[in-house]
Amino acid sequence: MPSSWLSGIRSGIAAVLAPDKIPWAFLVGTLAAIVIQLNGSWRGDLIYDRNAIAAGEWWRIWTGQLVHFGWPHFVADTGLFLILGRLLEWQYPRLTRFALIVMPVVICATLYWFDPSTVRYGGLSAVNLGLLVFLACQGWQKNWVDWFWPSVLAIYIGEIILEATLGHGHGGGMIQFDDSTVHVATIAHIGSALFGVLLWRLAAIRTKS
Repeated sequence: MPSSWLSGIRSGIAAVLAPDKIPWAFLVGTLAAIVIQLNGSWRGDLIYDRNAIAAGEWWRIWTGQLVHFGWPHFVADTGLFLILGRLLEWQYPRLTRFALIVMPVVICATLYWFDPSTVRYGGLSAVNLGLLVFLACQGWQKNWVDWFWPSVLAIYIGEIILEATLGHGHGGGMIQFDDSTVHVATIAHIGSALFGVLLWRLAAIRTKS
């Protein structure tokens, strides 16, 4: 292998592993999701549960995002979560960490007030969508003819629509859940998408100031 190739590979690895570009907050979230996934008995105490939250179990607002219904659901959600973290956290550390704290509140509030039929909810898909919306808006702002991130966003939204329609919204649709009573929460994704737009505007205000 030519030395220039080796040098390029080493440079690429060094760039990926650079401490200032490692998405520490996203790694912590992913590790927490792994621990929860490996301890299935914890699900009942951590999942978003409308009645439990109404009774004062507020931690479920955040822990519920880390609960997944089976390994396919877990891999799809946390895989994209880490990719988004690698792309976003080093560029917007305060903004993305703010989003990881506040977006679950927005998602759960949207579910609680606008979708009372959804008693149980879990997963990072809505958080991922909010971050994708933010990333797509940032890409558009920099170059309105750059359709890469908007296309990724469209594919992701399309997949959610297919899950909610072809899969009848139950059991995960295309990504099968291990609990057939859980359905795709479209309202949660709408709330996170709107938050992604708000996050984009906050980033613009910070840039101007």
